[in-house]
Amino acid sequence: MAQLLETYACVPSTERGRGILISGDPKSNSILYCNGRSVVIRYLDRPLEVSVYSDHSYPVTVARYSPNGEWIASADVSGTVRIWGTHNDYVLKNEFKVLSGRIDDLQWSPDNMRIVASGDGKGKSFVRAFMWDSGQYCRGILMVTQGGGHSNFVNCLRFSPDGSKFITVSSDKKGIIYDGKSGERIGELAPEDGHVGSIYAVSWSPDSKQVVTVSADKSAKVWEILDDGNLDEIPLSLSGHMKNVTALTVLKSNQKMILSGSYDGIIIRWIQGIGYNGKLERKENAKIKCFAAADEEIVSSGFDNKVWRVPLQGNECGAAEHVDVGSQPKDLSLALNTPELALISTDSGVVLLHGLKILSTINLGFSVMASTIAPDGSEAIVGGQDGKLHIFSISGDTLTEEAVLEKHRGAISVKLQNMLFHSARINCLAWSPDSILVATGSLDTCVIIYEVGKPASSRTTIKGAHLGGVYGLAFTDERSVG
Repeated sequence: MAQLLETYACVPSTERGRGILISGDPKSNSILYCNGRSVVIRYLDRPLEVSVYSDHSYPVTVARYSPNGEWIASADVSGTVRIWGTHNDYVLKNEFKVLSGRIDDLQWSPDNMRIVASGDGKGKSFVRAFMWDSGQYCRGILMVTQGGGHSNFVNCLRFSPDGSKFITVSSDKKGIIYDGKSGERIGELAPEDGHVGSIYAVSWSPDSKQVVTVSADKSAKVWEILDDGNLDEIPLSLSGHMKNVTALTVLKSNQKMILSGSYDGIIIRWIQGIGYNGKLERKENAKIKCFAAADEEIVSSGFDNKVWRVPLQGNECGAAEHVDVGSQPKDLSLALNTPELALISTDSGVVLLHGLKILSTINLGFSVMASTIAPDGSEAIVGGQDGKLHIFSISGDTLTEEAVLEKHRGAISVKLQNMLFHSARINCLAWSPDSILVATGSLDTCVIIYEVGKPASSRTTIKGAHLGGVYGLAFTDERSVG
């Protein structure tokens, strides 16, 4: 008689625009997921022991263990839910036709007595709750969802761990909170603070006082839920960049406000001590390589020859203007006390701008990697590909080289001394607002902070600041750098 020795399981099937739903049972240390018309059961401590339940007639969308671990409820695209045992060859307990279309998610109540299923009701109910053993509908919940609930697909629903409430989230961007027993609608996630895209999933905290939602707007939000279903405060938003962050700056008018720009042209606002504060909406969605900010203006450049000046209007950007500097900018810096003055570094030199007027284009005779201009516009530091730092004084439209700094040559008797201690090229430089400190960021993952007028031995080194290298630096105050 043949004996099965090992099974090598398939992975969950995927579908564009839909998440992968995985259920687990801590008692048996197993997980459930779906592939085609099958439910796959895998044991985390016995990876070669795999079971497959294949009694559905249509592709299966979700399967979940009951809280006591004795039963599994699985649903498919036809709107059918099958309830079967976890032992004795997965004997079928019941089969119910719950929705007239695809079921996207289902959830057991904490007392094992009810199941709530959500999905495409084809013009009827998007959510239905029923008794697990008889299939009898929980009428209160059915009436709520038909009479004033969601206007689009319900993507996810979850009972709170204490069973007092459950929440549904939908492609209509809403989250609705219901009483866990009567099905009465008792609250809603505030739309003014809510997501601007479809909400895909929701989860409760273990104490049933918070939920976290995730959305197509590429953000997650944490909501405080009171006992009566109302919200306690504005939700905490969690989001960030999807592409490499290429630039960083701080608003002079609000040094707690940090702006970061990524390769795909997205600018995100961060508040020191709080975190994510939303995206800055732009009319021109050009890619960003480097940028800086003054009180009410952003100066940016991308991967062409243009430098843009963009007015800030609250959470949005106004109409932008640009100037062609003749070569692709590699870095830019503003004199914060006179932000009309900008220093633009190109492959072989620098360009001085006043507003959108080019004051001078200077060929320095070496390949430039990074540059910064002092807040008062009197000095500039330019980092070259040769690993040297060049110190310039600025007078009108003229740059005069005062010193060249490089490693192992001892102290140089100018304001900055022996500043090169990186082991790879310097990508960015920044002055502190009081012009006392200079910070450098490098491909070697480190940030080094020097104090003007003091020997290099007094430097502060931040090792491993970013594992992929440091590409943007900005002081948030005289002694803090981001």
